[in-house]
Amino acid sequence: MTTAPAPDTTLPTDPATATTAETAPSTVPAAAVAPRRPGPPPRPRPRVLLVSTAGSVAALLLLVAVGTVLDQPLLIPPLAASMALVAGAPDLPLSQPRSVVGGQLLSALTGFVVLTVAGPGLWGAAVAGGLALGVMTLARTPHSPAAATAVIVAVTSPPFWLFLGLLALACLLLVAVGLGVARVSGRTYPVYWF
Repeated sequence: MTTAPAPDTTLPTDPATATTAETAPSTVPAAAVAPRRPGPPPRPRPRVLLVSTAGSVAALLLLVAVGTVLDQPLLIPPLAASMALVAGAPDLPLSQPRSVVGGQLLSALTGFVVLTVAGPGLWGAAVAGGLALGVMTLARTPHSPAAATAVIVAVTSPPFWLFLGLLALACLLLVAVGLGVARVSGRTYPVYWF
């Protein structure tokens, strides 16, 4: 007794309308077709977590003290975001000293230019924040928290030299804290300076 081969249950395809994937044999492994999605970052070592958090809190408390004395407390939100990058993700380009200091100062200057042209207000602040991102990109100093600095300048119209001096001091303090946190926690910071 002979057995007949099982009938082909796939639908026939018309060669004129078939796609390449339907007619060509697959040479790509299945794993390469669907890229693996990245998951959340690994949990930090306890020492890294504690030192980064303590350094961030200490730096921000110091900035609040200085900002309160000089009547510039609105600088705290963008600098808190900067500190989060420096302490939490020290290897990112956004966290490097060039980006922290350069990005913040360029954004503040952009805010002052828009303030001079448009006067204080929310419309000018929106323009200042957007332009600041472009200026930072052009200068290769990407630092997203700095866009908020441009917005603050355009809304509050702070004294030019006082604001820039405080901002420069605050940025240098953040970088210094980043250096200390990296040394104590065993991480590398900065990856590059300029």
